[in-house]
Amino acid sequence: MQEQSLTVSSRNRRTLVAGVLMTLVIPATILFGVYFLGDRKYYFISLLIVLYSMLPFVLVFESRRPQARELLVVAVLAAIAVAGRAAFFMLPQFKPVAAIVIIAGVCCGAEAGFLVGAVAAFVSNFFFGQGPWTPWQMFCFGLIGFLAGILFKKGFLKKERLPLCLYGGLSTLFIYGGIIDLGSLLMFTPQFSWPALIAIYISGFWFNVVHAVATVFFLFVLSRPMIEKLDRIKIKYGLLEP
Repeated sequence: MQEQSLTVSSRNRRTLVAGVLMTLVIPATILFGVYFLGDRKYYFISLLIVLYSMLPFVLVFESRRPQARELLVVAVLAAIAVAGRAAFFMLPQFKPVAAIVIIAGVCCGAEAGFLVGAVAAFVSNFFFGQGPWTPWQMFCFGLIGFLAGILFKKGFLKKERLPLCLYGGLSTLFIYGGIIDLGSLLMFTPQFSWPALIAIYISGFWFNVVHAVATVFFLFVLSRPMIEKLDRIKIKYGLLEP
């Protein structure tokens, strides 16, 4: 009973730390870069986000030492997301990154989902080009993976194609698209304006739709085989268990 109580307390602490980072610290860091660093220190801001995303993931192992194969699973998922984004470079917005990040969050936990999303966006932009948009992309991909893990843990999201595709399409369209478009406005001008924001949302709507369709497509194709393999690895080696 005492061990179960400690486990629940540990989970609550991780969730609290991750929630504060997601909702307060990371957005504040990005806005600090926009307004106080002239949106030019994006490497520095990106590295801070990577460090923030590692903290909740490290707390997963607070009661034991992490195994190399546990870290390897997260690293491989991030590498797959980077490779997938590079493989579809010729198709604007049609990328599998969000789908892989969602799978990571569902299978490996919310903390791992955010870490995979943030690292995938940061590393892949060495191929696509780093810029003030990088921290925004890291935050958006990470947030999608984190929410997928939370919703799965709470029982609102199942490891089935239909709910995964539904969540993937909606989160990519509204969460990723909505935040990235806001970031685009702040990259153009530090002065917030509702008419300008609405204009950016309208102009970027179809790009966000294509991205959402791509996420649904890749979740439909990849979710079942990837989840089966990840679950088999977790059961065999006891990986990433709370």
